[in-house]
Amino acid sequence: MNATSTPACEAPKSIELVLITGMSGSGKSVALTALEDLGFYCVDNLPPELLQSFIALEQSHGARKVAIAIDVRSAASLPGLPERLAQLKNLSDQAIHLTTVFLDATTETLVRRFSETRRMHPLSLKETSDQRRALTDAIEHERELLSELHEQALVLDTSLLRPAQLRSQIKELLGANHATLTLVFESFAFKRGIPMDADFVFDVRMLPNPHYVAELKPLTGRDAPVARYLAAEPSVVRMEQQIGDFLRQWLPQMLLDHRSYVTVAIGCTGGQHRSVYLVERLGAAFAPDWATRLRHREIDGWPSALATQAPAAGG
Repeated sequence: MNATSTPACEAPKSIELVLITGMSGSGKSVALTALEDLGFYCVDNLPPELLQSFIALEQSHGARKVAIAIDVRSAASLPGLPERLAQLKNLSDQAIHLTTVFLDATTETLVRRFSETRRMHPLSLKETSDQRRALTDAIEHERELLSELHEQALVLDTSLLRPAQLRSQIKELLGANHATLTLVFESFAFKRGIPMDADFVFDVRMLPNPHYVAELKPLTGRDAPVARYLAAEPSVVRMEQQIGDFLRQWLPQMLLDHRSYVTVAIGCTGGQHRSVYLVERLGAAFAPDWATRLRHREIDGWPSALATQAPAAGG
């Protein structure tokens, strides 16, 4: 080989790959736009059978950040996609960091969105005839087709998110350097439904409620008077300790199972006092050892800053 020859074998370039999938109408185009803002080269509706060859091509061109949207529009190829993703994860010599994000929403939300935009659902035509499938039937059929991907992905529930909030959430989750496992603590109100992206759900409605204390009612669990009130209640202290003990027991096992995100949802009646307080406390407790993010669904609508210290009056 002379001095100007190119080596026959060259190590593949490291690449950060984000796969965006999920329900039609859940916000995949919004997510792709957010990833473009973060410097990702984005491709919409890539056929799954082209995934590996496309990644190899991008690596040869020196690409570092690629985002691909694959959804039910490629229905015929979807059954083989989980296996293809598993093959990518196992090819460690290719230095591929893969994150799969599944955007979901309630059926009621999806029906409303399709009705407002007057768009046709991709599965609204039955495969064997030109008879139009009812919208709700098409959505449920889509859930069945995507169920295996849903189980393997980071799930984001967009039911209550505006587009700007979804963009912020995508940028916060994927804009920073990836840790081995990111722990998301989320407070919510049971009266508005359980978050669809939750891996664990803890019900704290049996705890003393600051809502019934006149001077605490307009405040939240992030305010010092509420934090002092709840920290003085033995049942609240026990709940915080028991949730923490449970997570410390099982998070290492989930890490061994190659989980990238774990979402812990804590709910009370209104999502304002008890659940918010516990999310703040647990986020502060776990931040030294895990990449930790906080989300207060009812009072913020999207994730807050990384938890780095306990509430000043919470101890």
